Amino acid sequence: MKSLVNVARVIVIGAVALFIIPWLFFTQIDPGMVGVRRSAAAGIVAEDLAPGWRLRVPAYHKVIYLPSTYFFLDYTNDDKSPLEPLEIRTKDNNTVTIDVSVPVRIKPGSAHKLVATGNHIKDGGRYRYQRLAEQTAVSVLREELANLDSDGFYSTERRLAITEKSLELLNKHLAELHLEAQAVLIRSVRFRTEYERQLGQIQLNEQNKLLDHARERVAAEQQKFDNFSQGTAAQAAAREQDWIKRQAELERAYQIGVLDVTDPTPGAARAKLATLTPEQVTERRTQAATLFGLDDPASVSDAYLIGIKNIQAETLEYKNRVNAEADAVAGRLQAEGAAMVAKVQGEYEAKLNALLNSPGGRAYVAWQAAEHVTFDKELTFHSQDGIPSVLRLRRFAEQFMGAQ
Repeated sequence: MKSLVNVARVIVIGAVALFIIPWLFFTQIDPGMVGVRRSAAAGIVAEDLAPGWRLRVPAYHKVIYLPSTYFFLDYTNDDKSPLEPLEIRTKDNNTVTIDVSVPVRIKPGSAHKLVATGNHIKDGGRYRYQRLAEQTAVSVLREELANLDSDGFYSTERRLAITEKSLELLNKHLAELHLEAQAVLIRSVRFRTEYERQLGQIQLNEQNKLLDHARERVAAEQQKFDNFSQGTAAQAAAREQDWIKRQAELERAYQIGVLDVTDPTPGAARAKLATLTPEQVTERRTQAATLFGLDDPASVSDAYLIGIKNIQAETLEYKNRVNAEADAVAGRLQAEGAAMVAKVQGEYEAKLNALLNSPGGRAYVAWQAAEHVTFDKELTFHSQDGIPSVLRLRRFAEQFMGAQ
């Protein structure tokens, strides 16, 4: 039981120690803040404390907290800013009212130097270095922006150039206070009412000049485009005519060949090709290869030299000639066949007639005729001798066979 009590005491003392020791010996620096440690013996420690838990010995260390974020010097006439807009006397002796915003912060790694100068003390709710930064910014901006004339304030290029130069000079002065500015932002420029009207007219004239210049450039570019279009159309027409000519030459070469034959008789081109020497044939093959766009003249066959039309004419002539010969042979064979059939048919009919004229033939004819004879169911006979003629079979049969 006693040992259990001792363990409980140790746990409680440890828990209390874990709670009290960090609270006594450590301090927390929040995000957006920077800490500067001051030692009772060594004074300001030359190191900035980043956000997080930092060592602090009670009665020996003191940590000073300063904002590390930007604070804005807003020289405007709105309700949120305590500062007034800057009134600048321009180079051409004109008065201009400017709304300017300048974001400023403590230079990273220089917070301990700022504390060493004593500018971290608050005066009237804000730090002393903020008030010094405000005074420095007013002095520098009044001095630098006064180098612009009235035209310079509505010229974007010149206005940006002077703000860059002002920022460079401002950071040079703020570096002595261990501060830095991010930018000089001119938010608004206002002249006197009379000059505003005059300035509006000047700006309108400037814009009209720019518009006229732009129109001139557009007209010049349009002229270039028109010239280019016309030139392109002319080149296209010339190339189209060239292609039409080349197509006609190719079509002519394909159709009638390259032998220049004037005789329209089928086979005349092939006959002329047969009369050419090997050198002339090689020359014509080279000419045809160049005309047809072939790389190897040896690939040019006789068909290229003769031409499609000549080959078609030869084919048609051959077809007509062969068909005529075939028709003649067919007519002769048909006539011979008809004569032979007529002869055989005559012999057949003669023999058939001879056979039919014989007693057996007549009997065959009578038998076929009797097959088609039909008597009524009721017959009435009239005979002088009292015997029906149909019962006289021999006589009846002879009559069928043609006997009198």
